[in-house]
Amino acid sequence: MSKKLKFKEQAESKAIRLDLGAGKAQKTPEGFIPVDLYACKGVTVADLRQRWPWKNNSVDEAHAHYLVEYFTPKERVHFVNELYRVLKPGAQAQIITPYWCGNRAYGDIDVQWPPISESWFTMLNKSWREAQNSVKTSQYVCNFDAGLGYGLHPAIVVKNQEYQQHAVAFYKEAAQELICTLTKV
Repeated sequence: MSKKLKFKEQAESKAIRLDLGAGKAQKTPEGFIPVDLYACKGVTVADLRQRWPWKNNSVDEAHAHYLVEYFTPKERVHFVNELYRVLKPGAQAQIITPYWCGNRAYGDIDVQWPPISESWFTMLNKSWREAQNSVKTSQYVCNFDAGLGYGLHPAIVVKNQEYQQHAVAFYKEAAQELICTLTKV
């Protein structure tokens, strides 16, 4: 007599992609879960200044567009440490902030000081922090590789790359956004 074996089908786990600071979720990309501090239809409510509700190494991708600049420096450290905790190894997060020397960095009085610059993203790499000749003063535990880019003024976008690089270095308002892709190491 033969015995039938029962196999339990395992449902493929659905990828978790977070749109952090989504507001009313009007610009949330398809396939992303909108997350915000304030309740709106279809939005997951989470205070990103506290421990996040997602498990360690469970998130496949995250976006934070025009969010991080509203956090105090201490809250920014917490944000990237939590982002590191929940992202899967090798997963990426895109963070877009107003560029530190552009108008957008100063127009909203709720934006916290200091504005975010390229060097902040450098601090998020553990090897870089350890290579510095200083006593550990930060609370960072994250370890990200960062790829940086810029959202350029429309008049600069049409120029060649050499001109764009020169403009970002020397002309106020050439770069209007700082765009960073963080990869969990």
